[in-house]
Amino acid sequence: MGTVGIVLIVVAVIIIAIVWWYISTMNRLRKIDVKCDEALSGIDVALTKRYDTLTKMLEVTKGYAKHEYETLKDIIAMRQPGANASVEDKAAYANQITSALKSLNVVVEKYPELKADTQFSKLNDHIAQIEDNLQASRRLYNSNVTRMNQAIVVFPTSIVANRIGISKRSFFEAEEMKRQDVEMKF
Repeated sequence: MGTVGIVLIVVAVIIIAIVWWYISTMNRLRKIDVKCDEALSGIDVALTKRYDTLTKMLEVTKGYAKHEYETLKDIIAMRQPGANASVEDKAAYANQITSALKSLNVVVEKYPELKADTQFSKLNDHIAQIEDNLQASRRLYNSNVTRMNQAIVVFPTSIVANRIGISKRSFFEAEEMKRQDVEMKF
């Protein structure tokens, strides 16, 4: 084997090394790109979950609060008759209280304690948990975007990124509508 043979072997090894590097760099960039897409999808899932869960929990909480409000309002409305009330008024009052107590006992048997305060507490806990999940999804996406953007601006990886059409990604910025929290009206 002469000098020409050694030069050809060295050139072949260099070409194989360059091709190997190019392919591995291309694959690494595509994997990071897929991770960015996956993380972005995670944000969409978290936003959808926030909207769905909070609107449903809000309706349940409003239902409990309305039921309890009406029950307490009915009981408060049944004030004692005045001292000058007639016997008929007092009898009607006694019958009304007896009827109200029967219905209240049914409510108490069904709901041994008032539920609205528990529902408000659960709603609060769910809001905090969902917002934490959403924040984690945003951080994961932005972390993957940082990794992608750092990889494609470094030479010689930038050459591969340009050749395969991968460009810098923007960090997460929600649409104006999605930036707003779910409106809670009671």
